[in-house]
Amino acid sequence: MNIFTTLCLLFLSVSAIFSLYIQYHMLQQNSYFISRYFSWVKSSYAPYVCLDAFLYCIVSVLFLKERFSILAAVALASLVIRVILAVKTRKTAIKPLVFTSRVKRLYATGVVILGILVSLYEVFPKNTVGKAATLLLFCLASVTPLFAVLNKIINSPVENLIGKSYINDAKRIIKSYGNLKVIGITGSYGKTTTKFILNRILSEKFNTVCTPQSFNTPMGVVRTIRELLKPQTQIFVCEMGAKKTGDIKEICDIVNPDFGIITSVGEQHLDTFGSVDNVFKTKFELYDAVKKNGGVCLANLESEGISARKDSCSDAVFFGAGSEYFADNIRYSPSGSTFDLHLKGDIITVTTRLLGKHSVCDILAAAALAHILGVGADDIKCAVASLSATEHRLELKPFKNGSLLIDDAYNSNPEGCLEAVRVLGSFEGMKKTIITPGLIELGEREYDCNYALGLEAAKYCDIIILVGKNRSVPLSDAVRATDFNKDNLYVVSSFKEAMEVYAPLCGKDSVVLLENDLPDNYLN
Repeated sequence: MNIFTTLCLLFLSVSAIFSLYIQYHMLQQNSYFISRYFSWVKSSYAPYVCLDAFLYCIVSVLFLKERFSILAAVALASLVIRVILAVKTRKTAIKPLVFTSRVKRLYATGVVILGILVSLYEVFPKNTVGKAATLLLFCLASVTPLFAVLNKIINSPVENLIGKSYINDAKRIIKSYGNLKVIGITGSYGKTTTKFILNRILSEKFNTVCTPQSFNTPMGVVRTIRELLKPQTQIFVCEMGAKKTGDIKEICDIVNPDFGIITSVGEQHLDTFGSVDNVFKTKFELYDAVKKNGGVCLANLESEGISARKDSCSDAVFFGAGSEYFADNIRYSPSGSTFDLHLKGDIITVTTRLLGKHSVCDILAAAALAHILGVGADDIKCAVASLSATEHRLELKPFKNGSLLIDDAYNSNPEGCLEAVRVLGSFEGMKKTIITPGLIELGEREYDCNYALGLEAAKYCDIIILVGKNRSVPLSDAVRATDFNKDNLYVVSSFKEAMEVYAPLCGKDSVVLLENDLPDNYLN
């Protein structure tokens, strides 16, 4: 076989492996949903797909015309460029690719496919089989989104079998711990914070385990059960996330919850749910599961999406204004919040470092269920006082040039974002800045919700820095529609550029809100 052909095949194969880094990175960030991955390809990667197709045309023509030396040079150039891009993506990504066992299996599948195609050319260098194998290798190595999806499809049966075995093992573990109580927590927003708060309060009296970080998918829950639950665990606090109808039921079928908290129903993930009614139906799959088990499910009466539909869940125990569990006398300061908890007649005055009305609501939800489970007033008060902000959720931190940062990077819901801006506005006598790319996954409501966020920012902020030239259009439109000083409105391409704008503008009298630090697949 011609030495240049061998080099070409090797260079293109290795370059394909490096290029798969970006594709697997986006597949992982889109939860391995091919439809969501293709949305990213269409919106953010389309120009590169055109270049990939152009590269394929070049290498296939060179091969068919037997221009092997030029072909090897093109393949080497492709390899160098893709290595550089992969390294750059790894360094600059907000959340780099995590090399899980699944990702390693995807890479292994890609290597095997490329190896088979190279071998076919080695064995049949002159006939149709060899040439067809080589052209297919050129195609997959050039148009890597196609290669990534092919690997994902090939691996699906294996992933399904592995997932099913893990789920069965988790069910066995749950069933074997006969005295274990399971608490499910779901909602359009507030579920992660409520989970950590509840776990902290319950730990005053019980041996507890909760799903870590944002582990709220079936496999995240399964992993928690298999790795963290022990025979002595008394309560398992399980966060449940959803992108479509049936997702909460799937998790409930695994953990069989005895209690539940539904923090909210609102306009989130409407691109997959389609409507708020579907969001309600999905979140209340937890209510159905708890009711079936004869347990208690709490629901937030202050969530408009729940209060408007409360007649369909009359057996729920409601919390919030108008119920037996509510909070009042709320006072904020740069050091935190103080308020009264009313728990079915018991009144507890608590102080916490957490900020915002929704933090008060999250504490109320957790305290209400803890009260039902027999945790005393002193234990609740002590636990609430010890709470620290959940990472990246209205978290107060020292920042550049002595300024103060309100880190709300993980907030991604309309009501929570508006409340975060109002918290920023409560810092009287300080220069107030917001840095945000806006909200995502709201379907037809995305423009309106971002426009509302822009209006609120214009009302409370002195400086507004918007991230993403295209994404920030609704926010920019809203700000420009007000009497906000347009000289203090900045639109930048990245968070790094936003920091470069903010640094010379801030000092000890400044406070900045970082609102919704979007993953790489949405920044454009």
